[in-house]
Amino acid sequence: MRGVFDLFVRPFGYRVVRSRQKIDPDICSDDDFMRIHKVCDPFTMTSIERMYGLYKAVRYVVDKDIPGDIVECGVWMGGSAMMAAMTLELVGDTSRELYLYDTFEGMPPPSDQDINHEGVHANAFLKPESRVDGESNVWAYASLEMVRGNLSKVGLPSDRFHLIKGGVEETIPDQSPEAISLLRLDTDWYESTAHELKYMYPVLSMGGVLIIDDYGHWRGSREATDEYFSSNSSILLNRLDYSGRISIKL
Repeated sequence: MRGVFDLFVRPFGYRVVRSRQKIDPDICSDDDFMRIHKVCDPFTMTSIERMYGLYKAVRYVVDKDIPGDIVECGVWMGGSAMMAAMTLELVGDTSRELYLYDTFEGMPPPSDQDINHEGVHANAFLKPESRVDGESNVWAYASLEMVRGNLSKVGLPSDRFHLIKGGVEETIPDQSPEAISLLRLDTDWYESTAHELKYMYPVLSMGGVLIIDDYGHWRGSREATDEYFSSNSSILLNRLDYSGRISIKL
């Protein structure tokens, strides 16, 4: 199997880096995406399938003229934000801004609900590790300055990026856009995901796109999502890969 792909296991999900020949044909034949992905890939732990879903979502909201800005909760090193920004640049969108929420100090402590798809609590991964332990970075630490530097590699002006530091429970909804066209949630834990959906989903425009990065991997993310939509209008979550889910607000 090693000749086919290298598997990097992280506590936040499995990242598979495949040769171009083994990537799904509809993905590897999209030259624009593959060019952008090559730039963004060093700065993300997200699978190529989820990155392609984000790329297509950005193109969709622009093509359909869905009003609102792009929001990401859980930024890490900025790879997904770079994908969104470079896709906006590709299609010539000069109006949308990106609101990027993160502690920029690593992940907050998990709650009792934060158990992975194998039934292992997040503390089993996090407690033995420091914030940054050599090459290990299970707390997903990346400073604001580091992320800002990574975002400078794309062509969008710096004033299009709003990097909002702090826990989402502290910054949302006070520092939120008036309308959202694409909402990407990647904070892993139950409490943060529940808070984001409570305050951000009502602001997502009709026809806008919701992406849940950790639905299949972290039970807390899935429970927060299921609870929210069981109490509000139900949606169809489409599978991007074993963990990622995507939906259009109707």
